Amino acid sequence: MQPPARVVLITGASRGIGAEVASQLAAPDTHVIVNYREQADRANDVVSAIRSAGGNASALAADISDEVEVAAMMQYVTAQFGRLDALILNASGGLKMGPGPGYAMRANHDAQRRLASLAMPLMPVGSRIVFVTSHQAHFYPNKAVPKGCAGVAASKRAGETALYAMRSGFDHAGIHLTVVSGDGASIVPVEEFATAIVNAAVTPSPSTIVYVGSADYLMTVT
Repeated sequence: MQPPARVVLITGASRGIGAEVASQLAAPDTHVIVNYREQADRANDVVSAIRSAGGNASALAADISDEVEVAAMMQYVTAQFGRLDALILNASGGLKMGPGPGYAMRANHDAQRRLASLAMPLMPVGSRIVFVTSHQAHFYPNKAVPKGCAGVAASKRAGETALYAMRSGFDHAGIHLTVVSGDGASIVPVEEFATAIVNAAVTPSPSTIVYVGSADYLMTVT
């Protein structure tokens, strides 16, 4: 079998935006790795749809906040493909309840950093890391967030901050980091959000930050 020209790993790809990104990446020259935590049936449905569209895909279980599971996932990618051309960080680690305040922030910070660190040795010059977030998290804590959203916003922002701290290493390795932030106030179609993520992963000279929807909607949140 001809090896794929592009190997892409998408975390949290069994449903929602992650699943749509996986579907949009379906192509004969691309192998999409559909990561999931618990919903094997949904992940396998995404894989089947990609294969039906003429693409190549496989499902791979791992909780990105679990150090052992993430290490096993990356060992699988290494053994099966020997490289990774794009890492799309859609899932959050540590959003479940944990011990003490700040647990989710620390867990997601560590989860995103760990996965990116393990992926880097597999990523050739010109490869991409795409971090998927919301405006609530991207602008946190400088802008107000809707009631009840502060914990999730802080956790996602911690993951983004962890990746920013790794930028010099990414630059040295020739890996481009793009943050794609979506508007959670106006209902941005999943397809539109996913297309922006896919473009960041595959188009030449991507931006470092991409806004989908209204970039300044948090200015009006009360």
